[in-house]
Amino acid sequence: MSNNQPVRIDVVSDVVCPWCFIGKHRLEAALKLKSGIPVEVHYRPYFLNDWIPREGISREDYLTKKFGSPERYKGIVQRVGAAAVEEGLVYASDKMKRQPNTLDCHRLIHWAEAIGKSAQMKQKLMDLYFTQGADLTDNNTLVKAAADVGLDAQTVRADLATDKDVERIEQEALSAKEAGIEGVPCFIFGGKFAVSGAQSPEYLADAIERLASGKAVAAE
Repeated sequence: MSNNQPVRIDVVSDVVCPWCFIGKHRLEAALKLKSGIPVEVHYRPYFLNDWIPREGISREDYLTKKFGSPERYKGIVQRVGAAAVEEGLVYASDKMKRQPNTLDCHRLIHWAEAIGKSAQMKQKLMDLYFTQGADLTDNNTLVKAAADVGLDAQTVRADLATDKDVERIEQEALSAKEAGIEGVPCFIFGGKFAVSGAQSPEYLADAIERLASGKAVAAE
């Protein structure tokens, strides 16, 4: 790969996936470790729970359907919470009262990419959900989040009321699953190899360096 050509990383993930929340932070730490290597990061949609209706459902109903009961999720909460703390993140599961369908969240991330703010948009939505327990099915919440990262609030509100880019987002998410991506986050380096899971910053940094230098890296 040319030294002038940035390493492209496509991150397939969902805003309500706790390991994606942690994985994004670890990727950003990896980028700092390899700050001398130009990198382009693109965030791609994935529906962790594609069965949830557009209006969302209660968190309790979600945990019951997915894990059998909210109590059965407690062990996972402890592991995720501990991993989040190590990254300096807050995973406040007790504040989460509603499980959203994330189609509109992915639309916001796509629209933010046009102004170079997709990473900020994704982080804002994740912080709202995991740390503040915000309802990501609420249009006012989404519009304010979009405005906070630099999108025009009036335009976003109008676009959310339409089907703009719905088909595009749904097709991208479907394509990811058809490509065999079953777990997220999934980091795709230069379209050549994929790494699944919230890997350590050092592991991701090594992958960035190997791709930049043209060395082969085995797919995970």
